[in-house]
Amino acid sequence: MKPVCMVIGAGAGIGGNVGKRFAQDGYHAVLCRRSNQEGLDRLVKSIEDDGGSASGFLLNAVEPDSIEDRIASVEVDIGPIDTLVFNLGAQVGEKLLGDTTHKVFELGWRLATFSLFRAASAVFPHMEKRGKGTFLVTTATAAFRGNAGQHAHASAMGGRRMLCQTLNAEFASKGIHVAHILIDGMVDAPDTLGKMMGAERFQELRESRGSEHDGLVLPEKVADTYLHIARQHRSAWTHEIDIRSFSDLAWWNHRTLDF
Repeated sequence: MKPVCMVIGAGAGIGGNVGKRFAQDGYHAVLCRRSNQEGLDRLVKSIEDDGGSASGFLLNAVEPDSIEDRIASVEVDIGPIDTLVFNLGAQVGEKLLGDTTHKVFELGWRLATFSLFRAASAVFPHMEKRGKGTFLVTTATAAFRGNAGQHAHASAMGGRRMLCQTLNAEFASKGIHVAHILIDGMVDAPDTLGKMMGAERFQELRESRGSEHDGLVLPEKVADTYLHIARQHRSAWTHEIDIRSFSDLAWWNHRTLDF
């Protein structure tokens, strides 16, 4: 039986590429995304055409029991979840405080923090019983630095980071590896950044910073890092890491004048 890598948030960017990379390494990839059944089917087929194995499921993480039921069914019908990749985005739009409704603020929390809590609550008992497991959590710059208009997003992502720390404090000694992975830069992902920017602007960005410039974070290269973290020896686990292009300033830096 192949080890199972379950990806929650398996779009065409980081999540889908992580699923592909784990499948190439001998895992069965369980790919979950909120919508676009056609795109999900294409992703599964691409993995199978490459000699791997995968399953795809639509999953709305905000719905009650959706995460819990899917994890339970995977454990029974497909196999023990060795690695769970929580790649769910929580971008609810930039809004000033007066324009941030209670509903929008709560939605950000439900997507970024509460859904992560639910996933851990559902899969950790299985991993703890087996004495091992890996839980990889994608996060954004907003987890470290809140900007104007990010009241919902930054507070939710900050909560995601703290939850990873509390999970590590309780479960690392029980063999469960939790890694909080900061993507500190723009990702070359048409279904996320591309939709936010619009097709024309996104293409211009790709031409000016992508391709041979290597100024955009490439999802397939990020996937290599996820696999590396999942395979780390427990004497040298990575618990938090930040990833960005070589040409980007780190989140804690500020641009200075050129002299």
